[in-house]
Amino acid sequence: MRLEILGASGGIGPGRRTTALRVDEDLLIDAGSGVGELSLEAMARVRHVFLTHSHLDHVAFLPFLLDSVFDRLEGPVTVHGLPETLEALRRHLFNWVLWPDFARLPDPGRPVLRYRPMGPGETREVGGRRLTLLPVAHAVPAAGYVVTGPSGGCFAFSGDTSLNEGFWEGLNALPRLDLLIVETAFPDSEEALCRLARHYCPALLAEDLARLRHRPRLLITHAKPGAEALIARQCRERLPHLAPRLLRGGEVFEL
Repeated sequence: MRLEILGASGGIGPGRRTTALRVDEDLLIDAGSGVGELSLEAMARVRHVFLTHSHLDHVAFLPFLLDSVFDRLEGPVTVHGLPETLEALRRHLFNWVLWPDFARLPDPGRPVLRYRPMGPGETREVGGRRLTLLPVAHAVPAAGYVVTGPSGGCFAFSGDTSLNEGFWEGLNALPRLDLLIVETAFPDSEEALCRLARHYCPALLAEDLARLRHRPRLLITHAKPGAEALIARQCRERLPHLAPRLLRGGEVFEL
């Protein structure tokens, strides 16, 4: 299983792309501005998109992807996620106001977008890979995912979250966890904002990571532009036993 990081920033700017992870050639987890790193040919090979939640930095390039390659697709792209996330897309994005409804285009009988809701704890198999949705705690209904490849390699992605129990309980139930990608959006000086907006800072992340029984490689994502170095340093200080580092766009992992 090949994991490619298309975007891992909490904002935009030179060299910064928002959240999008590509698993092999046909599957995305989130569809932020990192999707723009793909060629048209690569976009046309995407068959499944698993969304963590409905915020724009995680979904904004899904409309552009579909619009760019709809004439190259032989069937619909399936978008998976919580029912609330998919309903937000229907009502607020693919609504003929912000963007055309690709669940009805180019023809209602053969659209290029299909929705498949998932519930907490549900596992879905796609091409030999198993994706399990785990609940997290964010400002809107949100989820993380555990992804297990055909050879048994396993990674988890928190999406956007703050203090919670469900995600960590789900990880502890796994037989193995090779790689953990977890958000840390703000430095410790912004802990009050983190609690309000439901994000991690290094102190809150360390509090929850104390629950984890595994010792995976730990990668930090979603850091706000300009605060990356400070957040990375504070994470290293809070979690020296896990040697965390900041995730970068363009990285590739084989699992």
